[in-house]
Amino acid sequence: MTTIDWSGLSHAYGSAEDIPGLFARLGGTEDDEVWQELWGSLCHQGSVYDASWAALPVLTDIALGRAPGGAIQAVTMAGLITTDPDEESHARYAREIGRLLAVARELRADPGQDAHTFVYLQMAVLAFEDGGVWAEALEGINSEEYDLECPECEEGLFVAFGSYGVFTSAGDYVTGAGTEGAAPRTELVPAVPDRLDGIGARLHGEAVEFGQPEVARALKYVFGKASCPSCGAGFTVSEEIEKQWV
Repeated sequence: MTTIDWSGLSHAYGSAEDIPGLFARLGGTEDDEVWQELWGSLCHQGSVYDASWAALPVLTDIALGRAPGGAIQAVTMAGLITTDPDEESHARYAREIGRLLAVARELRADPGQDAHTFVYLQMAVLAFEDGGVWAEALEGINSEEYDLECPECEEGLFVAFGSYGVFTSAGDYVTGAGTEGAAPRTELVPAVPDRLDGIGARLHGEAVEFGQPEVARALKYVFGKASCPSCGAGFTVSEEIEKQWV
């Protein structure tokens, strides 16, 4: 095994010389705290560093049960790291990515998986497969909203799946129509699953297959239709997510 000079690598807070010590602390009562520190250092606000990529073999060992720490945390962190488009790193760690993909698929298929964790595992699967923007953009399902712009008037919009509506950003954010002082709102029209194709059909089909009805329901709105409350322009939500997520 190649020895890593962590002191020569960097993460969000500078030198990565503390990373081996953090990984060594996993496997006990401090795991939640340690993972929080690792996420903050290696994937701070979604950023990826040279130390993040160097951690991929360690995360692979954890995912495979060769080291303590928890497979789900390891897989989801590795998934976020793999969204980095660095081709050289993807080639260098191709074997680890392949192994992580197999574990992610197995974890995703667990019928006891909660909806939020399922979404993060699905994101990891897409990242390991180089599945495009949805490896990151799918997270909006867990927050139940996307911040978009109208494709015509460029008004800022909140597309909210918890309340199934589109709100302008100019006003109070509310979850119901007709509230005094509420921002203008239009309805979301869900996609018909049988008419979905491409990534929409795949994501919805896998949510159904793996027993995730909440995720499947949200995906119908993600790939559904909406209109701008300000100018009335119609748009497909997923198309605007794909255009504006870059």
